[in-house]
Amino acid sequence: MPGPAPGTGPAPSVIGMTKIDSRPPAGTVPPGDGARPGGAMTSAVTFTGVVKNFGTVRAVDGLDLRLSPGRTVALLGPNGAGKSTAISILLGLIPPDEGAVEVLGRKPERAVRDGLVGAMPQSGRLIPGVTVKELVGFVRRSYAAAVPDVALPSLAELLETARITDLEGRRADRLSGGQAQRVRFAMAVAGAPELIVLDEPTTGMDIESRRELWTSIRAYAESGSTVLFSTHYLEEADDHADRIVVVDRGRVIADGTSEQIKQRVPGRTVSFDLPTVHETDSRVSYESASTAGVALDMLPGVVSSEIRGTRVRLHTTDSDLTVLALAESGRIRNLEVTGAGLEEAFLTLTGNGENR
Repeated sequence: MPGPAPGTGPAPSVIGMTKIDSRPPAGTVPPGDGARPGGAMTSAVTFTGVVKNFGTVRAVDGLDLRLSPGRTVALLGPNGAGKSTAISILLGLIPPDEGAVEVLGRKPERAVRDGLVGAMPQSGRLIPGVTVKELVGFVRRSYAAAVPDVALPSLAELLETARITDLEGRRADRLSGGQAQRVRFAMAVAGAPELIVLDEPTTGMDIESRRELWTSIRAYAESGSTVLFSTHYLEEADDHADRIVVVDRGRVIADGTSEQIKQRVPGRTVSFDLPTVHETDSRVSYESASTAGVALDMLPGVVSSEIRGTRVRLHTTDSDLTVLALAESGRIRNLEVTGAGLEEAFLTLTGNGENR
């Protein structure tokens, strides 16, 4: 999780603290005094015209964003797009230079102090010398004392939610990367936050560890909490997000469901197998895959083609015309027509010269 900009002073504590002090060292930032007032919120998070500069670099450039409660939202963008800065502003770690931010009806710092927000950074060393059970228990007790009128999950429920019951007796500083991330998740939800923010939660984790962590995240989201996560694993956004927000150069350039984001990329892909030498007839007379590529690029609608072995991928602006032309030439074998994937859409959106 990014810290404050130089000269802005120390940031509120988040997960990964290396010492115990009077503040919760948990995945949530520290709560304030008193119970949280009730009342329905029309927006979990609102950014209005937010700008943040670091010297001559504008990290966030007039960001407008509104997140509805109870949704799981993925924040995507290339390196340097402003994602981490936006998350830091949301958590009250750094102030915006311009614009306004509201989190669950409050200023970010107040929402954090009231224990409404849980945060899980990419990394950070867990407190040494204590067990997983002791660490998570300490965090939970800190919240129970700070917000006594809020019903918090029991310690056993926290361990079960994060799938770390079998690790409760292990030293927190002697866990694998995936195990440590699950402990950080338990710490992040110990105060029963209404909003949880996950910054690259599965970076460096193996496939099984990623699957287990996402099982925990989904279970928490199903309780009605709002989840905002950033990731470079686009399949995670595709699989788990209700909504995807793509940011580039500090601005939102695309916003919608995964299918809506994919539809932003024009054209479709037509794939089929080339016939082998023994399967050719008078209508199909390729001398080689390379000469086939020249002919394929001339088919109606085709803007580019790829040939890998005997498999052909045609990128076309009119898949109907392309398929009809293939059918007339007798080149139909294992035909497949697909739209753009999320990765292709992401690269197209963020690679456009107008956005970069």
